[in-house]
Amino acid sequence: MWESFLVDEWHQVVEAMIAAALLYAFVILSVRVSGKRSTSQMNNFDWVVTVAIGSLMASGILLQDVSLFESMAAIGTLLGLQFLLTWVILRWEAMEELVRADPRLLFHDGEFLWSAMRRERVCKQEVLSAIRANGMRDLEEVQSVILETNASLSVLPRPKEEDEPGRRALQDVHGISVDS
Repeated sequence: MWESFLVDEWHQVVEAMIAAALLYAFVILSVRVSGKRSTSQMNNFDWVVTVAIGSLMASGILLQDVSLFESMAAIGTLLGLQFLLTWVILRWEAMEELVRADPRLLFHDGEFLWSAMRRERVCKQEVLSAIRANGMRDLEEVQSVILETNASLSVLPRPKEEDEPGRRALQDVHGISVDS
């Protein structure tokens, strides 16, 4: 009785193990060929591809009506589309503007930027958590908190007097002027 509860058919378990090993090897090889960006989370599109690859692998491993080749073809197609999209973005600025999210300033010079935080759906506690995670105890230590294009929060410490002129890393952040 317990055997049928745990395993219906042993051959299905063996098939799943073989499919998992083959899909794993295929994904490792495909990611190696398509580049590191395939599994990064540099932007929302990269995240979608990473999650979709996991789902396609699971389908190919566990679902009887999805063949191993179908899963491999779908994974290869996704990686190819991601490669093509990033290739186009690097060569056509209009496409980059269309698909890339801009970093957004959420906290600057001691003030929470509430309208930006509402627009991005980030609460005060998340900003404070990022500040603490960067080893800062006082808001006076922080110049800026930026929501990056990959949804991470960057915390920039208040610059020392001698560091003040260097602001070029902030040039693409929505909500700040480079000379402020």
